[in-house]
Amino acid sequence: MSEFDDSKPSGPETDSTPEGFEDTVVEILSLGDENEAADAATAGDPPPVSVDLRRAESQLAAERERMLRLRADFDNYRKRTERERGEIERYALADMLRELLPVVDNLERALGAQGSLAPQVPSDDLRKGVEMIARQFQEVLKRYGLSPIPALGERFDPSIHEAVFQEESDSVGAPTVALELQRGYRLNDRLLRPSLVKVAVPRETTDDGSSSNSSK
Repeated sequence: MSEFDDSKPSGPETDSTPEGFEDTVVEILSLGDENEAADAATAGDPPPVSVDLRRAESQLAAERERMLRLRADFDNYRKRTERERGEIERYALADMLRELLPVVDNLERALGAQGSLAPQVPSDDLRKGVEMIARQFQEVLKRYGLSPIPALGERFDPSIHEAVFQEESDSVGAPTVALELQRGYRLNDRLLRPSLVKVAVPRETTDDGSSSNSSK
């Protein structure tokens, strides 16, 4: 027998793997897997754009296009309106002037008759002709809302009468239109021109009761 027999253990039988070795290996492998996952997440593609963001961008683009179309339509409408308003202003009086043409024709005929046939035309007939033309003219103006302002004998109203002269009178108890120098007119309910008038005012009395003879 040899001095050292391999077949016989020299001491108590023991495991050559250190205690806790397997648990340490598992922890190391686990850490490696976590690091690889983290590196992949950092170096990978960015997260995809959300569906809501893409929808919002699409709606914004559509609204921008709609606003551009509305602006173009408004510009066209404004230009067309200005053009039509200019045409209306240029020809607004066309209908009235067309109706006044017969009045002008009659005035020209009356003037022609006065020049060539003055000795043969009685003054009364000529006056009646002019009066007829004046009535015709007034009727045309009335159809367009023009009406004369009553003045002669009316109580003086500074909102429609413009006093040019003034005189004292014993026959009036309040300022009254004594003479119409130029007729005033309304256009519908609006004052177009005031009447130029002479006004009679009550005569002033002095302290002793006598009347003043001053006039303005």
